[in-house]
Amino acid sequence: MVPRSPSVNEELRRRSQARLLEATVELIGEHGYEATTLADIADRAGAARGLVSYYFPGKRQLLQTAVHRLMHMELARGLDREPRPEGEEAGRELLARAIDAILGLARDRPRLMRTHMAGILTAEGFIQCPEQQRLAGLLRDTVTRYGSEDPETDYRLLRALLMGAVVAVLLPGAPMAPERLRAELFHRYELDWELGLPPGDEPPGGSRMSALG
Repeated sequence: MVPRSPSVNEELRRRSQARLLEATVELIGEHGYEATTLADIADRAGAARGLVSYYFPGKRQLLQTAVHRLMHMELARGLDREPRPEGEEAGRELLARAIDAILGLARDRPRLMRTHMAGILTAEGFIQCPEQQRLAGLLRDTVTRYGSEDPETDYRLLRALLMGAVVAVLLPGAPMAPERLRAELFHRYELDWELGLPPGDEPPGGSRMSALG
């Protein structure tokens, strides 16, 4: 048998990790964090149990990586959606799409995103990983296209505002409507309500000029 080349081995590792990450978001979205075991994830991915521990030091790290991958992929799809924005206003459209992509995950996958945010806000904190870096790169490029003169600082501010909005959508007992939070963020960045994927013809309050009503 001819030994596999390093490039083939790397592609096999990439595919194995992708299956584990996809299985993680599926199972935790369906059953919750505590009810999902690493063995469950391995079974859903069609992988050996030991492979999970080989790639990831623990379930919390696996979850953060899986959610960052999901966020990166959703954001990339939103930014690349046809028709692709061009011209002077392209940066504003891209920022609107980025906001809609992240708020859409909070709206459509509440259990998964609530679990993710809870992990970040506990002792484990924010875990750096390649998927998080890819997500950061897309957001940083978006604020650059928007016209930022300090992309690193403005990226961090956008990240904080988006995280705050996700928490507000998912807050048990006192959630805020994603539409209202979208209006607040669009007002902050002076974006027209019609940009991105507007959830209705008018922002809350009925004013196109001010998202604050």
